[in-house]
Amino acid sequence: MGKDLKGKELGKGLGQRKDGLYYARCRNYRGEREERCFKTLPEAKNWRQEQLYLRLHPEGRTVASPNMTVDAWFNQWVKDVVGNRAPNTVRNYRERYEHNIQPFISSMLLRDVKQIDCQRILNAMEDDYAGSTIRQTYMTMGTFFKSARENDLIAKHPMDGVRYTKPVRAPDDIHFLTVAEQKQFLDAAKHSHNYAQYALILETGLRTGEMIGLTWDAIDWEKHTLTVNKTLEYRHKQGVWRAGPPKTESSYRTIPLTDTAYDILREIYDTREYRKESKDLSTVLTFMDRKTGQKRKLVMCDLVFINWRTGMPAKNSSYDTHLYKLCDDAGIKRFCMHALRHTYATRAIESGMQPKVLQKLLGHASITTTMNRYVHVTDDSMKEGVAQFAKAQEAQKG
Repeated sequence: MGKDLKGKELGKGLGQRKDGLYYARCRNYRGEREERCFKTLPEAKNWRQEQLYLRLHPEGRTVASPNMTVDAWFNQWVKDVVGNRAPNTVRNYRERYEHNIQPFISSMLLRDVKQIDCQRILNAMEDDYAGSTIRQTYMTMGTFFKSARENDLIAKHPMDGVRYTKPVRAPDDIHFLTVAEQKQFLDAAKHSHNYAQYALILETGLRTGEMIGLTWDAIDWEKHTLTVNKTLEYRHKQGVWRAGPPKTESSYRTIPLTDTAYDILREIYDTREYRKESKDLSTVLTFMDRKTGQKRKLVMCDLVFINWRTGMPAKNSSYDTHLYKLCDDAGIKRFCMHALRHTYATRAIESGMQPKVLQKLLGHASITTTMNRYVHVTDDSMKEGVAQFAKAQEAQKG
């Protein structure tokens, strides 16, 4: 009998770990011992009961056709396994499969795919694709073959031993603004219609989709906080707006607002009755909430940021286009919207913020992502660090 952290008996094969996760143990229909971890006790119980049922009722198991092709499995996997993930994630899986994987192995039987076939796909990308795209392809193959293994469609994971060598991203490719560039940019943007959006990201580190999907009910005026619990993006191929959950579970977060961020939002709120609104702004979008598993609604007329000219939210790509113009006006190197998030993280570290705190504010699951991808050491901060070191050395001598 396992127990929870308070010492309560949970039942046979169930327990709770020190990190709060619940575990379930049992022997599967092959007689192998299995253990899985879950966020809630009901999830752990349901998984264990399902495994026990399948062990006692082998006719209830789904038996895959030995003639299933890679193409057939990929389509089934997208539909039944990853279909409820963030739209961007599913889109990336499809793009990498259709552009890079499908031409090589789509017609092969799933059980016949070997390590050399997977390696050949990555090798063929070496000359024409960025390291980040090769990595996406690697992850797509790894994920859907792993799922095939977990569903007993293949005996061995064909990606074992497969590697790629091209760097994912050179440090110089990750752009952020120096303090001087940030001031030049904000001065140039001050009289533009998108100034509030740019300034808010520099004060909060929001992703572009999180900023576009921000609604008034996410702001607590009394507590001076902003809650991230949804995103919004324009899908050009379908010509529609799509709401969705934040990028990952860690992306759900509540951010304390700086005075500047609070004032930006308050000014927009106080003048919201005078803004132009398109009749299409009455649209209500639905999406599946990753945390609760329930459907949620995004009422577009409640959005904080609406384009002054169209009366609809500004599209993701239009922000980058506008940024380029402002960069030219400011006399600085062009950058995209995500560079504002990079800049926020860099300023936060320079101000002395603890990396673990920054990780939570950015909504990262791993501190490694925060440090490696978003935190940069500027020339000014290095000079300041050396000056502090020298000052401490002089104090010790005295």
